Amino acid sequence: MSTMDFQVDVTPPYRLWARAVGPVDAPPLLLVMGANASGLTWPPALVDRLATRHRVIVYDHRDTGRSTRAFDEHPYQVADLADDAVAVLDAAGVERAHVVGMSMGGVLVQLLALDHPGRLLSATAFCTTALGAGLAGGDDAPPLPDPDPRLLRLWEHFTDERDREAELDWRVAHWRLLNGDVLPFDETAFREIEVTCIDHTGTHRNPAAHARAGQDGLDRGAELAGVRVPFLVVEAPEDPINPPPHASHLAGLIPSATLVRIPGMGHALAPAVLDPLADALLAHTTAVPPAAR
Repeated sequence: MSTMDFQVDVTPPYRLWARAVGPVDAPPLLLVMGANASGLTWPPALVDRLATRHRVIVYDHRDTGRSTRAFDEHPYQVADLADDAVAVLDAAGVERAHVVGMSMGGVLVQLLALDHPGRLLSATAFCTTALGAGLAGGDDAPPLPDPDPRLLRLWEHFTDERDREAELDWRVAHWRLLNGDVLPFDETAFREIEVTCIDHTGTHRNPAAHARAGQDGLDRGAELAGVRVPFLVVEAPEDPINPPPHASHLAGLIPSATLVRIPGMGHALAPAVLDPLADALLAHTTAVPPAAR
């Protein structure tokens, strides 16, 4: 299986790290991770499964992984990260791609569907909320459930100073809550993911820049009615950040949307959900008409 790492220059001084995995002539699929998370947070088993049918591209957002960390000197808006995704496609020589976003990545996918529909073969969002709602909402946000209070208490300590082992323990505790209360929690799998991310990054310190980034330009939920890109919304019924009905609310705003539910899924890519998630993603991407590809 072909693997290629590459760099992407975006707004100075930011440069992003990216990796493409899979057959070079397969339809491209861009994975957009959530806030404050490296692209290597995507489990290798999921990437490899998708790479049986696609050229899969993962990348580190600004201020994560091996990408430039400069938020304090050069702050930005969350919406700017959607333009970064387009820059990754440009650097990879990709005109149009299937784009899949988790959590904040799902918000960015919505922005791509609004502002760059010609670059998308299809769109998928999961563990997320609609533009103008939830953590992406403003004063007029619809009355949808808030995150689990246990998470809010844990997030108060996101940027506390910790040594490497204490940071790993904190991240695993975070994933334990994100996993939800239905599926068994695989501590070993999530610890391995975080060890990989820390080794990839070269530091265990996380600046949590995306939590401090501006929210301007996210109150655009009404515009989703104009989206025509084939759009999959995956509902994670045990998601403690965006619990039901966040997913059905998002799907209801997009005329082209299909809603699929994965029982037991929380706000985490647990081993138990990887196969059903990959099945849903591949069913969606391979159903795109040949003319659209």
